[in-house]
Amino acid sequence: MTIELHCFGESGNSYKAALALELAGLDWTPVFVDFFNGAARADTYRATNVMGEAPLLVDGSFQLSQSGAIQQWITDRTGRFGGTQEERYEVLRWVLWDNHKLSSVAGATRFLMNFLPEAKRPPEVISFQQGRLRGAFEVLNTHLTGRDWIVGRNVTNADLSCCGYLYYPEPFGFDRTEWPAIDAWLDRIAALPGWKHPYDLMPGRPSDRGL
Repeated sequence: MTIELHCFGESGNSYKAALALELAGLDWTPVFVDFFNGAARADTYRATNVMGEAPLLVDGSFQLSQSGAIQQWITDRTGRFGGTQEERYEVLRWVLWDNHKLSSVAGATRFLMNFLPEAKRPPEVISFQQGRLRGAFEVLNTHLTGRDWIVGRNVTNADLSCCGYLYYPEPFGFDRTEWPAIDAWLDRIAALPGWKHPYDLMPGRPSDRGL
């Protein structure tokens, strides 16, 4: 049975799960969540995902939300991206750091700057968020200096989590040229067999909504 991933192209968190599924070589298909028209808040969606978020993985009767949990499910199923036995807690440490310090801030900032009507974009909040992002970028860039991957010698869920929002073209305060170690790392991920840009991997993009 084909795995379903309920997702949408603008979602960096969905991309983390979709990219892991694709790179692991699993049989999966994206199911579009019309997030911007309220689909994730609909009673029918919340009946299967009380959190009202994307992504949502469905494998037969099994359902799982939250990108980090889905990534771990893929690791448990395939043996991919979990690191060595000695590295598994370091991988988890970076996934949790990303969820709290990087992706959560990047996602919110990108939404405020690009997907809200221009008149409703709060400049003070955006400036504050961009300051927080710079701190996160500094941490990641420093850590990646002199190494290929965040943990160990191979790509892991740490990489697939932290890169989630960093391939998007919409401006949100991230310029790859400012962060050479991050820039080179993103190129390494993009060179992996099976890699796809989020807008090529999942349905939905701003142009579909006239943005």
